[in-house]
Order: sequence, then C-alpha cells, then structure tokens
Amino acid sequence: MSERTQQAAKPELLIGGLLTSKDRVEILETLEKRIHDAEYNALSLKIPRDDGRLQKRPGMHFHFKPEIFIQISGFTEFSVPGEVLTVRPGDVCIMPAGVPHQETIYSQKGASFRNLVVGFYSNAISVHLAFEVEPHKPEIDVIAFYDAPNLDVFLTLANSLVNNYHKRKPSRDRIVKGLSIALLSMVKSLVETGSDGLNQDIGKVFQVKWLVREQISNAKLNVKTLADRLKCSPDYLSHLFIQQTGEKLTHYIQRIRIEGAALALQTTPLYVSEIAWSSGFSDPAYFARVFKKFMNVTPQEYRAQREEKRRQEEAAPKTIYYDREDYSAGTPHR
Repeated sequence: MSERTQQAAKPELLIGGLLTSKDRVEILETLEKRIHDAEYNALSLKIPRDDGRLQKRPGMHFHFKPEIFIQISGFTEFSVPGEVLTVRPGDVCIMPAGVPHQETIYSQKGASFRNLVVGFYSNAISVHLAFEVEPHKPEIDVIAFYDAPNLDVFLTLANSLVNNYHKRKPSRDRIVKGLSIALLSMVKSLVETGSDGLNQDIGKVFQVKWLVREQISNAKLNVKTLADRLKCSPDYLSHLFIQQTGEKLTHYIQRIRIEGAALALQTTPLYVSEIAWSSGFSDPAYFARVFKKFMNVTPQEYRAQREEKRRQEEAAPKTIYYDREDYSAGTPHR
C-alpha cells in the first residue's frame, strides 16, 4: 500500500496534497494526449443526456456547473437517469450541469484506478488526480486550485459542447471537435501558467477553503461543522483563518456563497430561489438580505443590471469610422 493510500485511509484526512512537479507533468501530459486525439478526430468523448436535470434522485448528486473527467487507468461507471456510461482509459466525459449521477470506479488487472477531474467554482477552477481509496470509491490524491477571472469562457465552452454533442446536424462533428480542443487547451494553459493563489495556503486554511467551495450548497456548512471535520475547536479555526488570511471565516463562507450565486444569476435562467438553495441558503429571503449586503443590490436587481448591460452592449455602434459611427450589421453592395 502506498503512503498516499495509507494516509487516505485515515478518517481525518480530508483532501489530497498539493501538486508536485511530477503531478503537474502527469496532468499536462494527460491533457496533451486528449488534445492530440481531438485534433486528429480520435477523441473518445462521452456526455450523458440531461434527462432528470435538477432532480433529486436517491444515491445520486448533481452540481450547478459541469465537470470534466479524463480516465487515465481503470474505469468509471456513471449512473445517470436513463443510462449508464462507462468511461475507459483515454475517454473524456463531461457531466452536464444539473444532471444527477452516481460514480462507481473500478481498477483493472495490472492497472489501478486513476483519473483527472476538472471542477468549476466561483472564479476558480480545480484540477485533481484521483485514486481508489477503498473498493469502488474515489478519493483525491493531489489537487490544485487556479484563479479564473475568465471562468465564464470555460463554462461557455463546456456548456456549448454539452448542447451540441447530441445534436444531429451537418456541422456537429466540427463544432464538437473545435470546442473540445479549445476547452482542453484552455485547461492545459491554466495549469501551465495560471495563478494558483489558493494553493499558497497551507494546512488547515487550505482544507477550509477546499471544503467551503466543495460544500457550498450544504446549508449546514458553518464554522462548527468545518472545525468538526478538521478535528479542532471552532474558536481555534476562526482565529487561525483570520490570522493567515485577514478575513473572518464566517465572512469568507458567505462571500464564496454570494460569488457563486452572482455567477449563477449571470449565466443561468434558474429562479432566484433555486440559486439560493444551490448556494447553501435554505431561506430565499435571508439569501436576498445577505446578497444585498455584499453586492449592494438585491438578486433581482443584480440580474436586471447584468441584462441591461448586455442590452447596452448590443445597442453600441457596430463599426467606428474616422468621421461617423455605423450601427448596422453592414449593407450589401447589391
């Protein structure tokens, strides 16, 4: 049994370690192979249909943003409403936002389970390698978070890929190929050059930030539950967090919740009450108060402002000349 496996078997271990140079090379090589496959029309891409979207199913869970799974060795079975997808070495699976799923993993003879997972959070992207911590159950081996101020670009690519994958039209294959290359290449570039501010934190503070982002929809998430998971007192954890970050832990939890909610208001058609629930607020009225505290406007006003900004951008001149502005899309010669 490896040292990491022994550590992961301990109940107090919450997450894997930070990336080493060897881990980074493995991630980059894995991404490069799949990009190469896409360029030469050999990418094995699997995306389930969005049946049962946003439904609560026994034994399943879903996320409000898509996830990317790249199988390295062993295989994964994803049970989703209406089908089971088997993801084998070399396969790329994109789990659409809101699709309930159950993940069961398997090692194979001479090849233990290993996959690469890309997750999306509010203004951050996580990249982790996973292994089999116990029969059929994955656990994070190593993980990195990257600041992603252009997160909306990643999400647009991933969601467009999901939307086009099951369509049957002449341009479908080219669209899927182009989107796959763009999405995987952007993830690779992020790992190569991206800012990994969260990774600069160490020990319990890193684990706290990971847990907050991972459990953001859990209404019971608070300082006490975090302290219980980390085997320390709430007072100690609060003191340690503010000492190392300069921000109160309670404030951090609410800020991450609201950042995620703001992104959802901009990029999804979900009702405000649904966004409140997905952000860990069981009471929409309380969510609205906290949102206004951070953003100075209500959720409805924020969404309206973003829509108005988009309308203003659409109404702007299409072409700027030296002596005039042209608002038309262009005039045919004849």
